[in-house]
Amino acid sequence: MVTKRKPLTYDVVEGARRRIIRAFSNGVRVYLSMSGGKDSIVLADLVYKLIREGRIDPSRLVVVFVDEEAIFGEIDRIVRDWRRRFLAAGAEFRWYCIEVKHFNCFNQLTNDESFICWDSTKRDVWCRPMPSFAITDHPKLRRRQENYQTFLPRIMRDGIRMAGVRSFESIQRMNAFDQRWETPEDTLFQPIFDWRDTDVWRYIRDEELDFPETYLHLYQTGSTKRQMRISQFFSIDTARSLVKMDEYEPDLMDRIVAREPNAYLAALYWDTEMFGQSGGRGEARSSEQGGESRDWKAETLAILTDPDWVRENPTKGKEYRLIRRTAARNSLDMLPKHWKLAHEILIGGDPKQRSYRSLLSSIATEGRKNYDQHQREQAVGLTVDA
Repeated sequence: MVTKRKPLTYDVVEGARRRIIRAFSNGVRVYLSMSGGKDSIVLADLVYKLIREGRIDPSRLVVVFVDEEAIFGEIDRIVRDWRRRFLAAGAEFRWYCIEVKHFNCFNQLTNDESFICWDSTKRDVWCRPMPSFAITDHPKLRRRQENYQTFLPRIMRDGIRMAGVRSFESIQRMNAFDQRWETPEDTLFQPIFDWRDTDVWRYIRDEELDFPETYLHLYQTGSTKRQMRISQFFSIDTARSLVKMDEYEPDLMDRIVAREPNAYLAALYWDTEMFGQSGGRGEARSSEQGGESRDWKAETLAILTDPDWVRENPTKGKEYRLIRRTAARNSLDMLPKHWKLAHEILIGGDPKQRSYRSLLSSIATEGRKNYDQHQREQAVGLTVDA
């Protein structure tokens, strides 16, 4: 399904405000998921200002923050400030420090959910002290058995889940938003879904909002706007930037390595396929070994036809099945870049399936291009090469 887009007479800020007001008019609880990142800060400010204006009822608002333990100090500071504001405004604020599974890209060089946030058996090496006001358990929580993405929807079923997710962050999210209309049972509400990166940063500037300086540090170290992610340390998105961030937080890596000994791998292999990188020293080494002429299709198929590969890489069974199915269905349409990405998914892992969705989207796009080109050539009587 494709979402129809049309220009409106108001900007994205007013659009988000109207959506939030409409959500609070339903007479049910509204759960605002907060992460401390730029998008959640913008959404929190929109909600907070509407409370101050008397446009929405704060007694229906529950702000939820899942503290993942291994987070930047700036995130802790920012969220503490918003907690103070929302409590003063009459809203409820739940700061969870719970034992849930989390992706760990340092475990045996793979992405799996081996990391346990706030592991009660490792109190002496926690990345940072636990806040005294934190909620550490819940009757509906399956401690150490599930991730918070599974836990949160279960405790928010009596209301509307609201998050600062934006469709323009990637083509995959855009496609996912288009498909949401086919699954009405999904209660996730995204008031700023149509905001671009420039809209977010412009709002932060115009409203003079406080935001984590970690973004500035990432930008100064060469990260692009799309790469400036400040999620939990052991996620693949953040792991590759830890080495660069050590310049701004000298004790950062020491604390991380104490918590996760394999984190030293980031210093050695941050620019290789292990962390989803195709450039830098890893690419240079590949070039020295004939990497420029590597047959990505042959290397990928060698893995997919190896009966022992999954047994030797048990945590990558899901990636193996997805790539094998994709190759079987789309091999004729896959270009070298597609085989390369498929190989990176198999080697580096893809726990959240972002790379896999990108692969499918790229294959589909190339397929449409080839079809359109075929139609044009046929229309003018050209012979299409095999």
